[in-house]
Amino acid sequence: MIRVLIVEDEPLASSQLKKVLSRLYSDITVAGETDSVESTVSWLTRNLRPDLIFMDIQLGDGLSFDIFGQTNVSSPVIFTTAYDQYAIKAFKTNSIDYLLKPIDGQELKGAIEKFRRLQNLPETQALPDARTIEAVKKLLFAPNYKDRFVVKIGDHIRMVPVSEVHYFFSFQKGTFLRTNQGKNYLIEQSLDKLEELLDPAKFFRINRKYTVCIDSITDMIAVSSNRIKLKTTFQEEDDLVVSRERIKEFREWLEGK
Repeated sequence: MIRVLIVEDEPLASSQLKKVLSRLYSDITVAGETDSVESTVSWLTRNLRPDLIFMDIQLGDGLSFDIFGQTNVSSPVIFTTAYDQYAIKAFKTNSIDYLLKPIDGQELKGAIEKFRRLQNLPETQALPDARTIEAVKKLLFAPNYKDRFVVKIGDHIRMVPVSEVHYFFSFQKGTFLRTNQGKNYLIEQSLDKLEELLDPAKFFRINRKYTVCIDSITDMIAVSSNRIKLKTTFQEEDDLVVSRERIKEFREWLEGK
């Protein structure tokens, strides 16, 4: 008999997992259920080692990764998560597996079969190492930058991908984007708000009026020791000049720092 521990803070997800396990396997029994880092650490401390752990990544009081730092986890772990496969592909290299919620029966069978193959391997080969955990954390919590804007053209509504934007500018209390087709469109967000929404590796606020895309810059002219004029694709008549206060940050941005 295989004893499993289910670590899941969503009752419906836990219930579904138990139903699928019960339907597919008569030799698997649920030895325990926990719903937080704290309760899982307590359970593992007070109970016999389970043969397998199903562990959700995000729990109410933190990440399930925190459990590994608070108690000895010697059981193989299959992670369950709502994140897509690309965000947690690093797990595949560490002799463990993951399941996307809602749990699919065939995916579960594949994970269980992998677990059975690993039963004779050293314990450390069935657990994520520190480098894998850090890599997955970065992937899971990478900033989610805006990738398109919705603009209105008369009675029509259009989506403009950020990849088509050369720069943003403010004019008469409005904020506009300029596309790679030389078109200007009014948007709702202010330049201040755009600093939170745009990838800082791609866009830089050069002054109070303009935020430019690094890919649209065609030339840079040093007007003085602390003034730089930019030339961009489809630029209008206004000079795009980096303000004195932003020169140092701008140079660092160009270098990728």
